[in-house]
Amino acid sequence: MAAAAAVVAILLSTSAVAAAQHDYGDALHKCILFFEGQRSGRLPPDQRLRWRRDSGLHDGAAAGVDLTGGYYDAGDNVKFGFPMAFTATLMSWGLIDFGRSFGPHREEARKAVRWATDYLMKATAKPNTVYVQVGDAFRDHACWERPEDMDTPRTVYKVDPSHPGSDVAAETAAALAAGSIVFRDADPAYSKRLLDRAVAVFEFADKYRGPYSSSLHAAVCPCYCDYSGYQDELLWGAAWLHKATRRREYREYIKRNEVVLGASDAINEFGWDNKHAGINVLISKEVLMGKDEYFQSFRVNANNFMCTLLPGISNHPQIQYSPGGLLFKVGSSNMQHVTQLSFLLLAYSNYLSHAGGRVSCGSSSASPVQLRRVAKRQVDYILGDNPLRMSYMVGYGARFPRRIHHRASSLPSVAAHPARIGCKAGAAYYASPAPNPNLLVGAVVGGPSDASDAFPDARAVFQQSEPTTYINAPLMGLLAYFSAHPNPADSGGD
Repeated sequence: MAAAAAVVAILLSTSAVAAAQHDYGDALHKCILFFEGQRSGRLPPDQRLRWRRDSGLHDGAAAGVDLTGGYYDAGDNVKFGFPMAFTATLMSWGLIDFGRSFGPHREEARKAVRWATDYLMKATAKPNTVYVQVGDAFRDHACWERPEDMDTPRTVYKVDPSHPGSDVAAETAAALAAGSIVFRDADPAYSKRLLDRAVAVFEFADKYRGPYSSSLHAAVCPCYCDYSGYQDELLWGAAWLHKATRRREYREYIKRNEVVLGASDAINEFGWDNKHAGINVLISKEVLMGKDEYFQSFRVNANNFMCTLLPGISNHPQIQYSPGGLLFKVGSSNMQHVTQLSFLLLAYSNYLSHAGGRVSCGSSSASPVQLRRVAKRQVDYILGDNPLRMSYMVGYGARFPRRIHHRASSLPSVAAHPARIGCKAGAAYYASPAPNPNLLVGAVVGGPSDASDAFPDARAVFQQSEPTTYINAPLMGLLAYFSAHPNPADSGGD
């Protein structure tokens, strides 16, 4: 009980906070730089991670389409459209809510978004079709080779009226709609193209309903199987289109489908598979800003979700915290939950601050400052304030993971080893105890996965040592905010 009380004290303290101990601006720069290491396609002249080279230059050719570009999702060489679209949506959300806080890093953040949205525009160029994956995941995962060398099948998978995928299509629509807001002032013509495409893709997702996990089960499962169903993505896509267009039709769609599409289901979940908590937080802004009482039920759902994240406040917490203060959920790649849920805490805290509100949890309540303290504590844990005194961001701090589960990082670069390294020849590098030769700066790994705060720094333990784009995507907004507002007692947003 004493240990639990100590964790609660760390997370919810309302005492004065000292000046920031971390360089959040430097961490933000590195967080964005990570995405350059995940690029597929022909790399631009301003590519900064120079150990990466062009790859996947013929993606889509076998199907007669151009699917070059985009991001590899993690430490492999497959382009999975579902998590890539979610990554783009979250990067955009951070820029929309905290754009000014990005300061000198705003333009490089927009470039990171555009690398994804450019690809998603290619993947949706054919009406009523979304190309959702390039690469055979099973063949790819059987090899350990650089993306520049990959010779596994670059099979193309798509959803269409005969093979529906409302989940991946609606998430793609959300990403395009969110991106249109990001580029509204910076590039109005591009913004309009994104929004027009988002409208068309959402119409396809809604008209031809079904989960892509059924249409393409053998290809997308188990890596990115949609276990939560497609209903949440339809609401999520509609919410982003409402935000981007302000059209009444999307407002009516959300309200009409609130119950049938399960807006209040699984309210403690948010990630590439389950969008429920994100839907409620995003839409609740309308209520808290005094724009739309029509959505009051979403604010109630968002409020209840916040209560599940606050130890010592809720009587029924859905989330656990380690002795060192890390939020964790059962499963692999725990940092995805840490960054995604922390982002929702921060976003909602700012909506509450502007509205002068609090989170009500039965007989208790929490202020926006308390929500921001919990979010900041998670960010600080990632950056090194943890029992191991290890930063879980590669290249940040004196001690960070050196043996991440990532093919391109762990194999010699093309510059260092011009000769091809074949599928099985890479196994020796995979098994080596030596640190990775190429620093994937900014990569945040899966991290500790249970209450022990332990981390093995071993390539083979991919559940803890593999980075993903959807760990870093929400972290961009968090780091931008805390670089401008290191004291959680301050409030700010765009």
